[in-house]
Amino acid sequence: MTALAHKLIAYLRVSTGRQGRSGLGLEAQQEAIARFAKAEGLEVMAEMVEVETGKRSDALERRPKLREALAAARKHKAAICVAKLDRLSRDVAFISGLMAQKVPFIVAELGTDADPFMLQIYAALAEKERALISERTRLGLATKKAQGALLGNRTNLPEASARGAAANAEAANIFAANMLPIIDALRASGVTTLSGLAEALNARGERTARGARWHATSVRNLLARAEEVARDPR
Repeated sequence: MTALAHKLIAYLRVSTGRQGRSGLGLEAQQEAIARFAKAEGLEVMAEMVEVETGKRSDALERRPKLREALAAARKHKAAICVAKLDRLSRDVAFISGLMAQKVPFIVAELGTDADPFMLQIYAALAEKERALISERTRLGLATKKAQGALLGNRTNLPEASARGAAANAEAANIFAANMLPIIDALRASGVTTLSGLAEALNARGERTARGARWHATSVRNLLARAEEVARDPR
């Protein structure tokens, strides 16, 4: 950490107006930054809370609170601190643009040793991994369709509903198979509990098949599905 980063501007972000109004996710981010600041002997000067209300938010003009945080950091010679890297963005190009602002950024979960280059590497790895999972899922469904599986609406509503459910189940099976190596790697690194795996997946910026955050129950359900697929891969 540079000598200028003894003061922090906390930047917290939630994805929807509903989450912002309810405080969902904010408390956890606040606690993570507070713990980090206390452990490092740093002062949190201000807190900026970004509530996103639409898509394509990976643009600085759509982040007024982030622009405000950048201005405050320059004025007070402070660093901007986030709880997790994905609170800045999951897009490596956006992360790179922020690094070019010449304002120190600190990710509480990564600590002070993660310099701008490492932050971009972490973002690039997470982005690549998500793209690979998406592509493997798409190819898996395409293969099933080529083998004769009917994945879309074809005839009457009950039949279409049944086929839709089967297609959803197949997509979930493929997603579980693609996620299992990541979970196995986390287990090998010493993360063994369901809650620990959920926290680690969230820290990496991973999302469930529906784009939600991981919880112990969602990890348990995915592992159960992966085991079922392993027993009967048809």
